[in-house]
Amino acid sequence: MHYSQEIIDEICRRNDILDVVSSHVKLTRKGSNYFGLCPFHSEKTGSFSVSPSKQIYHCFGCGAGGSVITFVMNMENFSFTEAIEYLAERSGMTLPKPVESKEQREKESLRSRILEINREAGKFYFYMLRQEAGKRAHDYLTNRGLSEETIKNFGLGYAKTGTNNVYGYLKGKGFDDEVLKQSGLFNADPKKGFLDKFWNRVIFPIMDIQNRIIGFGGRVMGDGEPKYLNSPETVVFDKGRNLYGLNFARSCKKNNLIICEGYMDVITMHQAGFNQTVASLGTALTVAQANLIKRYADEVFVCYDSDEAGIKAALRAIPILRDTGLKCRVIDLNPYKDPDEFIKNLGSEELEKRMEDAENAFFYEIRMDERDFDLKDPDDKTKFYKNIAQRLLQLPDAITRDNYLEAVADKYHISEDSLNDMVKKQAVRAENIRVYERPGQLNPKKEIERGCLKVQKNLLTWLCDDKALYDIVRQYVKPDDYSDGFCRELAEGIYRMLEEKKLNPALLISRYEDEERQREAADVLNSTPDVPDDPADKDRALKDLIIKILSDPLPGSGDSGGILAAIERKKRVEGLKAEFAGKRLL
Repeated sequence: MHYSQEIIDEICRRNDILDVVSSHVKLTRKGSNYFGLCPFHSEKTGSFSVSPSKQIYHCFGCGAGGSVITFVMNMENFSFTEAIEYLAERSGMTLPKPVESKEQREKESLRSRILEINREAGKFYFYMLRQEAGKRAHDYLTNRGLSEETIKNFGLGYAKTGTNNVYGYLKGKGFDDEVLKQSGLFNADPKKGFLDKFWNRVIFPIMDIQNRIIGFGGRVMGDGEPKYLNSPETVVFDKGRNLYGLNFARSCKKNNLIICEGYMDVITMHQAGFNQTVASLGTALTVAQANLIKRYADEVFVCYDSDEAGIKAALRAIPILRDTGLKCRVIDLNPYKDPDEFIKNLGSEELEKRMEDAENAFFYEIRMDERDFDLKDPDDKTKFYKNIAQRLLQLPDAITRDNYLEAVADKYHISEDSLNDMVKKQAVRAENIRVYERPGQLNPKKEIERGCLKVQKNLLTWLCDDKALYDIVRQYVKPDDYSDGFCRELAEGIYRMLEEKKLNPALLISRYEDEERQREAADVLNSTPDVPDDPADKDRALKDLIIKILSDPLPGSGDSGGILAAIERKKRVEGLKAEFAGKRLL
């Protein structure tokens, strides 16, 4: 679906980015901008910037950036259209009936068809669990203590032995191979054709918050490998942005969520009355999942397995949850391995007591660290205290750090002053490390740009930062002079707005539905230009940028017409070099 640019612009105007972002991220004002911890990657220092004047955000760590629309798309896992509709509703705006582009129709049609496929597959698995072929799987679930009501509520099913059961069923429903191929339910073999991905497995449908099946998890019956198998990512399923059981947990009337490791843990917990329980989907907890939890609760209880693997998973998850702004505590399941075993042996009332006595996550981290040190040995004891100082340094703000420093000093009988000195030394060391970090290290996915592309982006950034520069630049560099297609398109928008003396970076970004383009535009529009401070050096830098942009070959310069244009372009550059040698631009 497609909304007119006027509608999109109006939505951006009605939804102040600072208001929207502040509902998810704690921001502190620094100069004209606001800074906080990035909600899209785990970090200790706030590299996430929001510009109220430009109405855009940009993270200097991971490179995330865009307008208020982009932010909502990323935070809520919305499509461009869904973000528009969400913001319209938020601002009380009634949207006209949208016009669908061919590309959007195809994309929405694919999403819709895959959701239909998942729904039909879920019905098939659900049916098979109640047939003779599914008796073993059904017995497995009931022997694990699940009631028929619970099995039904979670839509559990069975994929029977065989390689084309679901494929044959879905073909009979009229779905074509091209869409089935993109559903994630099949492996395509050149010789054997489509083969069911799930077979001889108990099936756990994975639902989004609208109770739509977006993927599946399967537990093998017997000793097959892998023990658990999940759907691959598709246009409707992003495992790093969803949580199993959240469709139920979001509706519970409790002010906390419990996070476990697996499907059965969640289901058992819900059956025992802990219907605020969720689980990540076969991967370590992500920043996006932590932000999803933050939408529904201010406190989270970590209820991972009590074995070494569970402890490591908890230690990875706690900093992510804490950095998101969640109060975090850890439930002690000992002497049992997981919530399922605990409830079966001690019952839900005892688990409720364990929740009341749950350990502060920071002290849990320190207690787990303590196992690696011999506190009877003075040297080891000092190392342990330094380790505590390092953990204190990772806390998000000074007030929290001071409060924990006091509590830790009291618990471990350390002088507050001594511990504070250790923290300061660790801070100096950490700052030195940051100084020597390779530029761009926090953003490994960002490719090293070609020199000419970097030059073009830098000039556009400079224009947005210093609007008075436009009257000079437009005399020499027109939008058509930018060799990179994206820069040329962005230059057209920037030049047009500067000509009208109403540059609005957010509206420029909102013209792109593609998230990667929004990010690129934000990088240009919200960065600081790479230019010197000295006026003479700045003048030389501007001339150099203009010459470099005009010296870069334009697309199509290899054909007959392009060759003539390239010759003229070269003459123009030589003339400008001579002109620039005898005058100042700034």
